Amino acid sequence: RIVNGDVPESLKSKTLLSLDMGALIAGAKYRGEFEERLKAVLNEISSANGQIILFIDEMHTLVGAGKADGAMDASNLLKPALARGELHCVGATTLDEYRKHVEKDAALARRFQPVFVDEPTVEDTISILRGLKEKYELHHGIRISDAAIVAASTLSKRYIADRFLPDKAIDLIDEAAARLRMAAESKPEELDELDRRIMQLKIEREALKKETDDGSKTRLARLEQELADLEEQANGLSARWQAEKERMQGSQKLKEELDKARTDLDLAQRSGNLARAGELAYGVIPDLERRIKAADDPNGDGKPDNPMVEEVVTPSHIAQVVSRWTGIPVDRMLEGERDKLLKMEETLSKRVIGQPEAVEAVAKAVRRSRAGLQDPNRPIGSFMFLGPTGVGKTELTKALASFLFDDDTA
Repeated sequence: RIVNGDVPESLKSKTLLSLDMGALIAGAKYRGEFEERLKAVLNEISSANGQIILFIDEMHTLVGAGKADGAMDASNLLKPALARGELHCVGATTLDEYRKHVEKDAALARRFQPVFVDEPTVEDTISILRGLKEKYELHHGIRISDAAIVAASTLSKRYIADRFLPDKAIDLIDEAAARLRMAAESKPEELDELDRRIMQLKIEREALKKETDDGSKTRLARLEQELADLEEQANGLSARWQAEKERMQGSQKLKEELDKARTDLDLAQRSGNLARAGELAYGVIPDLERRIKAADDPNGDGKPDNPMVEEVVTPSHIAQVVSRWTGIPVDRMLEGERDKLLKMEETLSKRVIGQPEAVEAVAKAVRRSRAGLQDPNRPIGSFMFLGPTGVGKTELTKALASFLFDDDTA
């Protein structure tokens, strides 16, 4: 945003630099060598008269960095410059690392104004992924559908509890696209089976050629005919596969050209080269977009012509990746929350036979809670299942846990 000028006036002339602590510490063998390097960096920033903003990623590494044999650590060298206002600094770290390292150094913590960055919502994550979509399409050489982006955001929020958005949703898109790319570069299953069958028949043919009886000769003649038919079929499939691969590679090359053209357009607009900017905006870029659309949709109807190679990431691909990560069946994930709740009695009754009253009472309580008709500060419901051993009291609780959390022991 600083480069584009989309910032307040006081920030427009500023330069943002990132400090690599690893490179700064690396090779500092003697006492005072690390301090000398860091002081040189600070002096360079001070001489810029406030025009440089320093960004330090993993800021907790400052505490104790370079400290050995009585030497000062990095944080103690930064504090005077921060206090005098010579150093404008932005640090990034996790909340746990901040509490563990930075908060214990009260003088350092006082020099910074904490800004808490909350986890984005599912809607915000969808917007972030839409912005990243083109970069990932360009990197993997396949297309990503908007439905896949929505599925990545919703499924990651629902089923992956130990990580945060948008990181886990981005990883889902990345892995699904990589798997699809690997599948596109591999020989299609149909063609692979044909090739294996042809190899098997060729081995059998060589064995039959050594036989002299009439049965073997008849079998050899039939085998030669079958082999010829299979080879013709395999050649046709192979030609189709190669043609689809070439079309995908052509589309990938055009997308790389489009990305370069858009970068050139930004540079031309910033440098004031309006003639070049106009040529790119109204000539080169629209032409590339038209050619990419034609390459991605050769029929012009938006429907694939029975392709051998999948080239679009769909919600089912995302669900398969989530299933690999969590062990939850794919069909359970793709089924909507509303459909699951409507069929709750039916699902529970498959495991708990002959207890319709208990199943109905539990299902109604869960539906009321999910519909938002219940006090969120109170439990979903309190039930006491009474009856002799073996009628399904424990089984109903297990079935309910499996329905809600995909785990009988939850």
